[in-house]
Amino acid sequence: MASSGLAYPGRFYAAAAYAGLGVGSPDSAVISRFKSESALLLYALYQQATVGPCNVPKPRAWNPVEQTKWSSWHQLGDLSSAEAMRLFVKILEEEDPSWFSRVRDSTAAPVVDVPINKAKDEPTIETSSSSSNQISFPEPKTITTENGTPHETQDKDVIFEGLSSVAVYDQWTSLSVSGPIPKPRYQHGAAVVQDKMYIFGGNHNGRYLGDLQVLDLKGLTWSKVDAKLQAGSPGSATTIAPCAGHSLIPWQNKILSIGGHTKDPSETLTVKEFDLQTGTWSNLRTYGKPPISRGGQSVTLVGATLMIFGGEDAKRSLLNELNILDLETMTWDDIDAIGSPPSPRSDHVAACYAERYLLIFGGGSHATCFNDLHILDMQAMEWSRPNTQGVTPGPRAGHAGVTVGDNWYIVGGGNNQTGVSETLVLNMSTLVWSVVTSIQGRVPLASEGLSLVNSTYSGEDYLVSFGGYNGKYSHEVYALKLSNKSGVQSGVTEGAVPDSSDGIVQTTDHRRDVNPETEVYQESKIREIAIDNNARSEEANERIVGELKAEKEELEAALNREQIQNLELKQRLAEADTRNMDLTKELQSVRSQLATEQSRCFKLEVDLAELRQKLQALEALEREVELLQRQKAATEQAAIDAKQQRQGSGGMWSWIVGTPPDRSDSS
Repeated sequence: MASSGLAYPGRFYAAAAYAGLGVGSPDSAVISRFKSESALLLYALYQQATVGPCNVPKPRAWNPVEQTKWSSWHQLGDLSSAEAMRLFVKILEEEDPSWFSRVRDSTAAPVVDVPINKAKDEPTIETSSSSSNQISFPEPKTITTENGTPHETQDKDVIFEGLSSVAVYDQWTSLSVSGPIPKPRYQHGAAVVQDKMYIFGGNHNGRYLGDLQVLDLKGLTWSKVDAKLQAGSPGSATTIAPCAGHSLIPWQNKILSIGGHTKDPSETLTVKEFDLQTGTWSNLRTYGKPPISRGGQSVTLVGATLMIFGGEDAKRSLLNELNILDLETMTWDDIDAIGSPPSPRSDHVAACYAERYLLIFGGGSHATCFNDLHILDMQAMEWSRPNTQGVTPGPRAGHAGVTVGDNWYIVGGGNNQTGVSETLVLNMSTLVWSVVTSIQGRVPLASEGLSLVNSTYSGEDYLVSFGGYNGKYSHEVYALKLSNKSGVQSGVTEGAVPDSSDGIVQTTDHRRDVNPETEVYQESKIREIAIDNNARSEEANERIVGELKAEKEELEAALNREQIQNLELKQRLAEADTRNMDLTKELQSVRSQLATEQSRCFKLEVDLAELRQKLQALEALEREVELLQRQKAATEQAAIDAKQQRQGSGGMWSWIVGTPPDRSDSS
């Protein structure tokens, strides 16, 4: 950024001097240089940073200009001085990005004491006697208010470095970052390793991204990691495939990327590993039966095991199966748990409590979003849907969640109509929901597909979000400093005032203004409420235990009846098997006899065919014999006839020729 070369509070005072505030010029100088809305907000933020919250009387009605200025200042509520300085510089840079290049080298010098009961008076910045071009910046002053309470306009010990620039608790703050800002995206993965937030992949305008970006949470500086695919990894590609809807898990100074949607999806769920030392990606080899590929699933690290639930496969079919991956053996296994599991869904969140309970919240199907909470007891392998207390979360999908101690923080998401504005927290030990803060407007925190990580910096816990989609893609970074009472808040945000610059509701932080007696009273009330809740929980647990015991007895009786019936069926089945074996043997014997008879029948058919051939030949011979007999008879008859003819005509001729008579005939 243009003004990154000057630290706070010097950067703020340089910006104020450039804007025309605190240099003895009238407020009209600011209004003439900026739009009226921006000028009023700059004036209000300057007053908030240098004087403090507005507690002066409202000007009379005949002075509308002073009334408008007073209203703009008063709306900031108890916004901290440090935050007012940051917002002042941010708005100035949005109005005039090159302002810092026009400011010469400057040195700080104490010059001003501003009475708080004169809102129209401005602090003055004196010019150094040695050089008219050098701008002197006022040091913070302790001012006595109307009620005699000292008020520090600016803490000298505030160091604007990294996440420590977030000065207020339990409200979101837009971070000013430097370096090459990543492309806006959603459905990316995020993980924190050694005070660095790694961002991988995501979706932008329907295209999958494959870049790896890192934000140094100490210096709030972005940089891109030139990651390559490790040589020898399966496949011929040189870079990792772009994806969205995956999960990033830090593991042993490495980052695991599990699942996700890709342009060319594989059949099974893939696990990729980024080595922080070598800066290379590699596709890990797993064993066992891997689950089908998917995106939008939840991945929870439990000890040395990854618990993968739900998601949406490449054919847009929703899933509700539960798979585990042992990271020590890289072996897959699926889980058959009893009870009613969550319905098929994707874009939900999951968390682990006490290394035993897996919690699933929200998510969506193709037509609706959910707000249900399911718990898996990983020792009994049983699903349940517990009753919760506190506020009732609205349905949402595409939200993000992280755990800090016993608290589970839920941010963002959408309900198919609008983005969800509340930042929720679930105390996993008591199952009490509450609201940490709310936002206004379509800021990235009310987005789907944003990422959320937890980082500890200077002994404070921070939530850090990046990206998301709520009508447009985002690449902004927001942070929320957690107070130690986030898990027991009532969910009512008192004194919430919208910030005109980024739409975030500024939640009043009264923790530093509460006297010890009131704080002790509040803590005692909290303990009483906790004890009462515990008593009620014990009564409810006893009732539930009684119901479960009765149900267990009924189930055991039903199980005994089923076992007896199963035993009878087994006996009948054994008898039927015995009869079946006997019948099978008899059938085999009959089949053998039938085969023998078939063989004999075949031989008889062959003999019969031969006999038929012989019979046909015999019939032919008989016809031939009959013909010969007829021919013989005819011949004999012809011979007789000839003989008789010879006898009848041979007497005279025989005598004439001297032929002797036939003696045979005479005889």
